[in-house]
Amino acid sequence: MTPQVNEAEATSEPEQTEPELPTTSEPKAKTGRKPFAKNLPRTQVFAYLSDTEKEGAINTFFVKVREELDIIPAKVQVLEYMQEKAVFKDEQGTTTMKAAEVIKHPVPKAMGSINLMTYIIIAKYADGMPLYRLEGIIERYGGSISRTTLANYVIALGKQIQPLINLLRETQHAGSLIMADETRIQVLKEPGLAPTGDKFMWVTLGGKADQQSVLFDYDPSRARHVPMRLLHGFTHGYLQTDGYAGYNEVCRKNQLIQLGCMDHARRKFIEAQQSQPKGKKIKASKADMALSLINKLYGIERTIKHASNEKRLAVRQAKSMPILNTLQAWLTANKPRVATDSLTGKAMTYLHNQWDKLTVYCTDGQLRISNIMAENAIRPFAVGRRAWLFADTPAGANASAAHYSLIETARLHGIEPYAYLNTIFKAIPYAKTVEDFEALLPWNYKRSITTV
Repeated sequence: MTPQVNEAEATSEPEQTEPELPTTSEPKAKTGRKPFAKNLPRTQVFAYLSDTEKEGAINTFFVKVREELDIIPAKVQVLEYMQEKAVFKDEQGTTTMKAAEVIKHPVPKAMGSINLMTYIIIAKYADGMPLYRLEGIIERYGGSISRTTLANYVIALGKQIQPLINLLRETQHAGSLIMADETRIQVLKEPGLAPTGDKFMWVTLGGKADQQSVLFDYDPSRARHVPMRLLHGFTHGYLQTDGYAGYNEVCRKNQLIQLGCMDHARRKFIEAQQSQPKGKKIKASKADMALSLINKLYGIERTIKHASNEKRLAVRQAKSMPILNTLQAWLTANKPRVATDSLTGKAMTYLHNQWDKLTVYCTDGQLRISNIMAENAIRPFAVGRRAWLFADTPAGANASAAHYSLIETARLHGIEPYAYLNTIFKAIPYAKTVEDFEALLPWNYKRSITTV
Protein backbone atom coordinates (compact mmCIF):
# COMPACT_ATOMS: atom_id res chain seq x y z
CA MET A 1 0.00 0.00 0.00
CA THR A 2 1.10 3.56 -0.61
CA PRO A 3 2.81 5.15 2.41
CA GLN A 4 0.96 8.03 3.99
CA VAL A 5 2.90 11.21 4.69
CA ASN A 6 3.43 10.30 8.34
CA GLU A 7 4.60 6.83 7.31
CA ALA A 8 7.09 8.14 4.77
CA GLU A 9 8.41 10.47 7.46
CA ALA A 10 8.48 7.85 10.24
CA THR A 11 11.62 8.39 12.23
CA SER A 12 13.47 5.18 11.47
CA GLU A 13 13.60 1.44 11.53
CA PRO A 14 13.33 -0.32 14.90
CA GLU A 15 17.09 -0.83 15.07
CA GLN A 16 17.47 2.91 15.44
CA THR A 17 14.43 3.72 17.56
CA GLU A 18 14.94 0.97 20.14
CA PRO A 19 18.57 1.23 21.26
CA GLU A 20 19.73 -0.97 24.08
CA LEU A 21 20.12 0.96 27.31
CA PRO A 22 23.56 0.85 28.96
CA THR A 23 23.86 -0.82 32.34
CA THR A 24 24.95 1.15 35.38
CA SER A 25 28.32 -0.58 35.32
CA GLU A 26 29.22 0.76 31.90
CA PRO A 27 31.11 4.06 31.74
CA LYS A 28 29.14 7.00 30.42
CA ALA A 29 29.87 8.06 26.86
CA LYS A 30 32.06 11.12 26.58
CA THR A 31 30.18 14.28 25.86
CA GLY A 32 31.37 17.44 24.16
CA ARG A 33 31.37 19.24 20.89
CA LYS A 34 31.64 17.27 17.70
CA PRO A 35 34.73 18.42 15.78
CA PHE A 36 34.30 20.14 12.44
CA ALA A 37 34.92 18.08 9.30
CA LYS A 38 38.58 18.07 8.29
CA ASN A 39 37.75 18.77 4.64
CA LEU A 40 36.26 22.19 5.40
CA PRO A 41 38.41 25.12 4.21
CA ARG A 42 40.14 26.90 7.04
CA THR A 43 41.29 30.49 7.49
CA GLN A 44 43.56 31.37 10.38
CA VAL A 45 42.86 34.49 12.45
CA PHE A 46 46.01 35.60 14.26
CA ALA A 47 46.24 37.49 17.53
CA TYR A 48 49.63 39.25 17.63
CA LEU A 49 51.65 40.57 20.53
CA SER A 50 52.84 44.13 20.15
CA ASP A 51 56.54 44.79 19.65
CA THR A 52 56.67 46.11 23.20
CA GLU A 53 55.08 42.94 24.57
CA LYS A 54 57.55 40.76 22.65
CA GLU A 55 60.63 42.75 23.61
CA GLY A 56 63.22 40.49 25.16
CA ALA A 57 61.50 37.22 24.16
CA ILE A 58 63.80 34.40 22.98
CA ASN A 59 61.05 32.87 20.79
CA THR A 60 57.43 33.35 19.72
CA PHE A 61 54.90 30.80 18.49
CA PHE A 62 51.18 30.42 17.88
CA VAL A 63 48.72 28.01 19.50
CA LYS A 64 45.16 27.30 18.37
CA VAL A 65 42.78 28.39 21.10
CA ARG A 66 39.40 27.79 19.43
CA GLU A 67 37.56 26.97 16.23
CA GLU A 68 34.39 28.65 14.94
CA LEU A 69 32.20 27.68 12.02
CA ASP A 70 31.87 30.72 9.76
CA ILE A 71 29.27 31.17 7.01
CA ILE A 72 29.50 34.01 4.51
CA PRO A 73 26.09 35.18 3.23
CA ALA A 74 25.32 34.86 -0.47
CA LYS A 75 27.37 37.14 -2.65
CA VAL A 76 25.37 38.53 -5.55
CA GLN A 77 27.01 39.83 -8.69
CA VAL A 78 26.35 40.17 -12.40
CA LEU A 79 28.66 38.17 -14.66
CA GLU A 80 29.49 40.07 -17.84
CA TYR A 81 30.85 37.70 -20.46
CA MET A 82 33.30 39.59 -22.65
CA GLN A 83 34.30 37.84 -25.86
CA GLU A 84 37.58 38.80 -27.42
CA LYS A 85 37.62 39.05 -31.20
CA ALA A 86 40.61 39.42 -33.48
CA VAL A 87 40.47 40.99 -36.92
CA PHE A 88 42.76 39.75 -39.70
CA LYS A 89 43.49 41.15 -43.12
CA ASP A 90 45.19 39.06 -45.78
CA GLU A 91 47.36 40.22 -48.68
CA GLN A 92 44.33 40.60 -50.92
CA GLY A 93 42.75 42.94 -48.42
CA THR A 94 40.09 40.47 -47.28
CA THR A 95 39.10 40.95 -43.66
CA THR A 96 38.34 37.97 -41.41
CA MET A 97 37.55 37.68 -37.73
CA LYS A 98 38.26 35.10 -35.05
CA ALA A 99 36.32 35.00 -31.76
CA ALA A 100 37.26 33.35 -28.46
CA GLU A 101 35.05 30.47 -27.37
CA VAL A 102 32.58 31.56 -24.70
CA ILE A 103 31.80 29.24 -21.77
CA LYS A 104 28.68 27.25 -22.60
CA HIS A 105 25.53 27.34 -20.48
CA PRO A 106 23.11 24.40 -20.04
CA VAL A 107 20.15 26.78 -20.56
CA PRO A 108 21.21 29.12 -23.42
CA LYS A 109 20.21 32.80 -23.13
CA ALA A 110 19.16 32.36 -19.49
CA MET A 111 19.46 35.33 -17.15
CA GLY A 112 20.65 33.14 -14.28
CA SER A 113 24.18 31.83 -13.96
CA ILE A 114 24.98 28.15 -13.43
CA ASN A 115 25.80 28.94 -9.80
CA LEU A 116 22.40 30.58 -9.32
CA MET A 117 20.59 27.67 -10.94
CA THR A 118 22.46 25.18 -8.76
CA TYR A 119 21.48 27.22 -5.72
CA ILE A 120 17.81 27.15 -6.78
CA ILE A 121 17.81 23.37 -7.34
CA ILE A 122 19.50 22.63 -4.00
CA ALA A 123 17.33 25.07 -2.07
CA LYS A 124 14.14 23.63 -3.55
CA TYR A 125 14.89 19.92 -3.51
CA ALA A 126 17.48 19.47 -0.76
CA ASP A 127 16.17 22.15 1.60
CA GLY A 128 12.46 22.11 0.73
CA MET A 129 12.10 25.80 -0.16
CA PRO A 130 9.31 26.74 -2.61
CA LEU A 131 10.12 28.95 -5.58
CA TYR A 132 8.11 31.93 -4.34
CA ARG A 133 10.41 32.16 -1.30
CA LEU A 134 13.48 31.87 -3.49
CA GLU A 135 12.10 34.63 -5.69
CA GLY A 136 11.90 36.85 -2.60
CA ILE A 137 15.42 35.95 -1.47
CA ILE A 138 16.86 36.85 -4.87
CA GLU A 139 14.95 40.12 -4.86
CA ARG A 140 16.26 40.95 -1.39
CA TYR A 141 19.79 40.69 -2.76
CA GLY A 142 18.95 43.06 -5.61
CA GLY A 143 18.04 40.60 -8.37
CA SER A 144 14.73 40.28 -10.17
CA ILE A 145 13.86 36.83 -11.51
CA SER A 146 10.25 35.69 -11.38
CA ARG A 147 9.23 32.32 -10.01
CA THR A 148 7.92 31.44 -13.49
CA THR A 149 11.42 31.94 -14.88
CA LEU A 150 12.89 29.94 -12.01
CA ALA A 151 10.42 27.13 -12.76
CA ASN A 152 11.51 27.20 -16.40
CA TYR A 153 15.14 26.81 -15.26
CA VAL A 154 14.18 23.79 -13.13
CA ILE A 155 12.37 22.12 -16.04
CA ALA A 156 15.09 22.90 -18.58
CA LEU A 157 17.83 21.51 -16.33
CA GLY A 158 15.71 18.42 -15.66
CA LYS A 159 15.68 17.68 -19.39
CA GLN A 160 19.44 18.24 -19.65
CA ILE A 161 20.26 15.68 -16.95
CA GLN A 162 17.94 12.98 -18.33
CA PRO A 163 20.82 11.08 -20.02
CA LEU A 164 22.40 10.73 -16.57
CA ILE A 165 19.14 9.42 -15.14
CA ASN A 166 18.97 6.86 -17.95
CA LEU A 167 22.49 5.66 -17.17
CA LEU A 168 21.69 5.43 -13.45
CA ARG A 169 18.63 3.34 -14.29
CA GLU A 170 20.78 0.92 -16.34
CA THR A 171 23.37 0.54 -13.60
CA GLN A 172 20.65 0.09 -10.98
CA HIS A 173 19.28 -2.86 -12.96
CA ALA A 174 22.75 -4.43 -12.98
CA GLY A 175 22.47 -5.19 -9.26
CA SER A 176 20.64 -8.09 -7.65
CA LEU A 177 18.28 -6.20 -5.32
CA ILE A 178 15.95 -3.24 -5.84
CA MET A 179 13.76 -1.70 -3.16
CA ALA A 180 10.67 0.17 -4.37
CA ASP A 181 8.02 2.43 -2.91
CA GLU A 182 5.57 5.09 -4.05
CA THR A 183 3.82 8.09 -2.55
CA ARG A 184 1.22 10.62 -3.58
CA ILE A 185 1.85 13.89 -5.38
CA GLN A 186 -0.67 16.47 -6.54
CA VAL A 187 -0.15 17.72 -10.10
CA LEU A 188 -2.63 20.41 -11.05
CA LYS A 189 -2.48 20.32 -14.84
CA GLU A 190 -2.27 16.62 -15.67
CA PRO A 191 -4.32 16.28 -18.91
CA GLY A 192 -7.58 14.42 -18.42
CA LEU A 193 -7.30 14.19 -14.63
CA ALA A 194 -8.74 16.28 -11.83
CA PRO A 195 -6.33 18.81 -10.30
CA THR A 196 -7.00 17.54 -6.79
CA GLY A 197 -6.67 13.85 -7.66
CA ASP A 198 -3.75 11.74 -6.52
CA LYS A 199 -0.85 11.10 -8.84
CA PHE A 200 2.28 9.26 -7.78
CA MET A 201 6.00 9.66 -7.28
CA TRP A 202 7.75 6.30 -7.45
CA VAL A 203 11.19 5.57 -6.04
CA THR A 204 13.58 2.68 -6.56
CA LEU A 205 16.83 2.07 -4.71
CA GLY A 206 19.41 -0.51 -5.71
CA GLY A 207 22.37 -1.43 -7.86
CA LYS A 208 25.75 -2.99 -7.20
CA ALA A 209 27.28 -2.27 -3.81
CA ASP A 210 29.53 0.56 -5.04
CA GLN A 211 27.13 1.86 -7.72
CA GLN A 212 23.82 2.21 -5.93
CA SER A 213 21.32 4.89 -6.88
CA VAL A 214 18.04 6.37 -5.68
CA LEU A 215 15.75 7.08 -8.63
CA PHE A 216 12.47 9.00 -8.55
CA ASP A 217 9.91 8.79 -11.33
CA TYR A 218 6.60 10.59 -11.75
CA ASP A 219 3.55 8.84 -13.14
CA PRO A 220 -0.11 9.86 -12.86
CA SER A 221 -1.01 6.19 -12.39
CA ARG A 222 -0.46 3.66 -9.65
CA ALA A 223 -1.31 0.76 -11.92
CA ARG A 224 0.86 -2.31 -12.44
CA HIS A 225 2.19 -1.05 -15.78
CA VAL A 226 4.31 1.54 -13.95
CA PRO A 227 6.62 -0.94 -12.17
CA MET A 228 6.70 -2.90 -15.43
CA ARG A 229 8.13 0.22 -17.09
CA LEU A 230 10.49 1.18 -14.28
CA LEU A 231 11.90 -2.32 -13.87
CA HIS A 232 12.15 -3.18 -17.56
CA GLY A 233 15.44 -5.04 -17.94
CA PHE A 234 15.75 -6.01 -14.28
CA THR A 235 15.34 -9.78 -14.15
CA HIS A 236 16.12 -12.76 -11.90
CA GLY A 237 16.80 -10.58 -8.87
CA TYR A 238 15.06 -9.52 -5.66
CA LEU A 239 12.37 -6.83 -5.43
CA GLN A 240 11.50 -5.55 -1.96
CA THR A 241 8.23 -3.65 -1.52
CA ASP A 242 5.32 -3.22 0.83
CA GLY A 243 2.18 -5.31 0.35
CA TYR A 244 0.87 -3.46 -2.71
CA ALA A 245 -0.30 -6.00 -5.30
CA GLY A 246 0.69 -3.73 -8.21
CA TYR A 247 4.21 -5.19 -8.05
CA ASN A 248 3.08 -8.80 -8.46
CA GLU A 249 2.99 -8.84 -12.26
CA VAL A 250 6.49 -7.45 -12.75
CA CYS A 251 7.80 -10.08 -10.33
CA ARG A 252 6.06 -12.81 -12.30
CA LYS A 253 7.12 -11.62 -15.77
CA ASN A 254 10.69 -10.65 -14.81
CA GLN A 255 11.16 -13.75 -12.64
CA LEU A 256 11.89 -11.66 -9.55
CA ILE A 257 11.78 -12.93 -5.99
CA GLN A 258 9.58 -10.55 -4.02
CA LEU A 259 10.47 -9.59 -0.46
CA GLY A 260 7.99 -8.17 1.99
CA CYS A 261 8.47 -5.48 4.61
CA MET A 262 8.29 -6.57 8.24
CA ASP A 263 8.02 -2.91 9.27
CA HIS A 264 4.53 -2.77 7.77
CA ALA A 265 3.42 -5.86 9.70
CA ARG A 266 4.97 -4.49 12.87
CA ARG A 267 3.24 -1.11 12.51
CA LYS A 268 -0.16 -2.74 12.16
CA PHE A 269 0.30 -4.62 15.42
CA ILE A 270 1.53 -1.42 17.08
CA GLU A 271 -1.70 0.31 15.99
CA ALA A 272 -3.67 -2.57 17.47
CA GLN A 273 -1.62 -2.44 20.67
CA GLN A 274 -2.14 1.31 21.06
CA SER A 275 -5.90 0.89 20.70
CA GLN A 276 -6.04 -1.29 23.82
CA PRO A 277 -7.68 0.18 26.97
CA LYS A 278 -5.28 2.22 29.07
CA GLY A 279 -5.07 2.38 32.81
CA LYS A 280 -6.00 -0.84 34.56
CA LYS A 281 -3.62 -3.74 34.33
CA ILE A 282 -4.75 -6.37 31.85
CA LYS A 283 -3.17 -9.52 30.52
CA ALA A 284 -1.01 -9.37 27.41
CA SER A 285 -3.05 -8.91 24.23
CA LYS A 286 -2.57 -10.83 21.03
CA ALA A 287 -0.94 -7.72 19.53
CA ASP A 288 1.52 -7.75 22.46
CA MET A 289 2.34 -11.38 21.78
CA ALA A 290 2.96 -10.81 18.08
CA LEU A 291 5.11 -7.75 18.74
CA SER A 292 7.15 -9.65 21.32
CA LEU A 293 8.18 -12.19 18.67
CA ILE A 294 8.65 -9.62 15.88
CA ASN A 295 10.82 -7.44 18.11
CA LYS A 296 13.04 -10.45 18.81
CA LEU A 297 13.64 -10.68 15.05
CA TYR A 298 14.71 -7.04 15.00
CA GLY A 299 16.93 -7.65 18.00
CA ILE A 300 18.77 -10.32 16.02
CA GLU A 301 19.14 -7.92 13.10
CA ARG A 302 20.79 -5.37 15.38
CA THR A 303 23.45 -7.87 16.39
CA ILE A 304 24.36 -8.71 12.77
CA LYS A 305 23.97 -5.26 11.24
CA HIS A 306 27.67 -4.98 10.40
CA ALA A 307 28.34 -8.68 9.79
CA SER A 308 29.24 -10.21 6.43
CA ASN A 309 26.47 -11.61 4.26
CA GLU A 310 27.62 -15.14 5.07
CA LYS A 311 27.56 -14.52 8.83
CA ARG A 312 24.20 -12.74 8.61
CA LEU A 313 22.65 -15.69 6.75
CA ALA A 314 24.01 -18.21 9.25
CA VAL A 315 22.65 -16.30 12.24
CA ARG A 316 19.24 -15.87 10.63
CA GLN A 317 19.00 -19.56 9.87
CA ALA A 318 20.03 -20.50 13.40
CA LYS A 319 18.12 -17.85 15.40
CA SER A 320 15.53 -16.04 13.28
CA MET A 321 13.93 -19.05 11.61
CA PRO A 322 12.91 -20.71 14.92
CA ILE A 323 11.23 -17.45 15.98
CA LEU A 324 9.46 -17.18 12.62
CA ASN A 325 8.25 -20.75 12.97
CA THR A 326 6.87 -19.92 16.43
CA LEU A 327 5.21 -16.79 15.07
CA GLN A 328 3.61 -18.72 12.22
CA ALA A 329 2.28 -21.40 14.56
CA TRP A 330 0.88 -18.70 16.87
CA LEU A 331 -0.75 -16.96 13.89
CA THR A 332 -2.35 -20.17 12.64
CA ALA A 333 -3.79 -20.94 16.07
CA ASN A 334 -5.04 -17.44 16.93
CA LYS A 335 -6.17 -15.87 13.65
CA PRO A 336 -9.56 -17.69 13.61
CA ARG A 337 -10.28 -16.39 17.13
CA VAL A 338 -10.01 -12.69 16.25
CA ALA A 339 -12.56 -10.55 14.42
CA THR A 340 -11.22 -9.82 10.95
CA ASP A 341 -12.43 -6.21 11.02
CA SER A 342 -10.58 -5.37 14.25
CA LEU A 343 -7.14 -3.75 14.19
CA THR A 344 -5.58 -6.93 15.51
CA GLY A 345 -7.51 -8.99 12.95
CA LYS A 346 -6.30 -6.73 10.12
CA ALA A 347 -2.71 -7.01 11.35
CA MET A 348 -3.02 -10.80 11.45
CA THR A 349 -4.51 -10.89 7.96
CA TYR A 350 -1.65 -8.78 6.59
CA LEU A 351 0.92 -11.00 8.30
CA HIS A 352 -0.80 -14.14 6.98
CA ASN A 353 -1.15 -12.88 3.40
CA GLN A 354 2.43 -11.60 3.24
CA TRP A 355 4.07 -14.46 5.12
CA ASP A 356 6.03 -16.02 2.26
CA LYS A 357 7.40 -12.62 1.23
CA LEU A 358 8.21 -11.59 4.80
CA THR A 359 10.43 -14.63 5.41
CA VAL A 360 12.53 -14.43 2.22
CA TYR A 361 15.13 -12.27 3.98
CA CYS A 362 16.27 -15.34 5.90
CA THR A 363 17.40 -17.03 2.66
CA ASP A 364 20.09 -14.52 1.61
CA GLY A 365 22.46 -12.49 3.76
CA GLN A 366 22.39 -9.43 1.51
CA LEU A 367 18.66 -8.90 2.13
CA ARG A 368 17.01 -6.75 4.80
CA ILE A 369 14.11 -7.49 7.08
CA SER A 370 12.27 -4.37 5.93
CA ASN A 371 11.89 -1.90 3.09
CA ILE A 372 12.97 0.99 5.33
CA MET A 373 15.73 2.14 2.97
CA ALA A 374 13.22 2.86 0.20
CA GLU A 375 10.92 4.63 2.66
CA ASN A 376 13.85 6.70 3.93
CA ALA A 377 14.75 7.55 0.34
CA ILE A 378 11.26 8.95 -0.21
CA ARG A 379 11.36 11.00 3.00
CA PRO A 380 13.11 14.10 1.53
CA PHE A 381 10.38 14.26 -1.11
CA ALA A 382 7.67 14.03 1.55
CA VAL A 383 9.35 16.77 3.60
CA GLY A 384 9.68 19.02 0.54
CA ARG A 385 6.06 18.37 -0.38
CA ARG A 386 5.00 20.02 2.88
CA ALA A 387 6.53 23.28 1.64
CA TRP A 388 5.64 23.35 -2.06
CA LEU A 389 2.44 21.23 -1.72
CA PHE A 390 1.98 20.41 -5.42
CA ALA A 391 3.50 20.49 -8.90
CA ASP A 392 1.83 22.68 -11.49
CA THR A 393 2.48 20.55 -14.58
CA PRO A 394 3.70 17.05 -15.48
CA ALA A 395 6.88 18.69 -16.84
CA GLY A 396 7.53 20.13 -13.40
CA ALA A 397 6.87 16.79 -11.70
CA ASN A 398 9.24 15.01 -14.10
CA ALA A 399 11.93 17.63 -13.50
CA SER A 400 11.46 17.24 -9.74
CA ALA A 401 11.96 13.48 -10.08
CA ALA A 402 15.21 14.00 -12.00
CA HIS A 403 16.64 16.49 -9.51
CA TYR A 404 15.65 14.43 -6.47
CA SER A 405 17.33 11.43 -8.12
CA LEU A 406 20.70 13.15 -8.49
CA ILE A 407 20.62 14.82 -5.08
CA GLU A 408 19.64 11.70 -3.14
CA THR A 409 22.06 9.50 -5.07
CA ALA A 410 24.84 11.98 -4.31
CA ARG A 411 23.92 11.84 -0.62
CA LEU A 412 23.91 8.04 -0.77
CA HIS A 413 27.55 8.19 -1.86
CA GLY A 414 28.56 10.83 0.68
CA ILE A 415 28.88 13.57 -1.94
CA GLU A 416 27.98 17.20 -1.17
CA PRO A 417 25.00 17.83 -3.52
CA TYR A 418 25.72 21.46 -4.45
CA ALA A 419 29.26 20.74 -5.62
CA TYR A 420 28.08 17.68 -7.55
CA LEU A 421 25.19 19.38 -9.36
CA ASN A 422 27.29 22.45 -10.09
CA THR A 423 29.90 20.26 -11.76
CA ILE A 424 27.22 18.45 -13.77
CA PHE A 425 25.51 21.62 -14.98
CA LYS A 426 28.85 23.04 -16.13
CA ALA A 427 29.87 19.82 -17.89
CA ILE A 428 26.54 18.88 -19.54
CA PRO A 429 26.85 21.37 -22.46
CA TYR A 430 30.13 19.72 -23.46
CA ALA A 431 29.01 16.09 -23.02
CA LYS A 432 28.58 14.41 -26.41
CA THR A 433 29.30 10.71 -25.89
CA VAL A 434 28.16 8.04 -23.46
CA GLU A 435 31.64 8.15 -21.94
CA ASP A 436 31.23 11.87 -21.25
CA PHE A 437 28.05 11.24 -19.30
CA GLU A 438 29.46 8.20 -17.52
CA ALA A 439 32.25 10.38 -16.15
CA LEU A 440 29.56 12.41 -14.37
CA LEU A 441 27.99 9.46 -12.54
CA PRO A 442 28.38 9.89 -8.75
CA TRP A 443 30.92 7.12 -8.18
CA ASN A 444 33.11 8.36 -11.07
CA TYR A 445 32.78 11.96 -9.88
CA LYS A 446 33.76 10.90 -6.36
CA ARG A 447 36.78 9.04 -7.69
CA SER A 448 37.88 12.09 -9.69
CA ILE A 449 37.74 14.50 -6.73
CA THR A 450 39.59 12.11 -4.40
CA THR A 451 42.47 11.72 -6.87
CA VAL A 452 42.97 15.44 -7.46
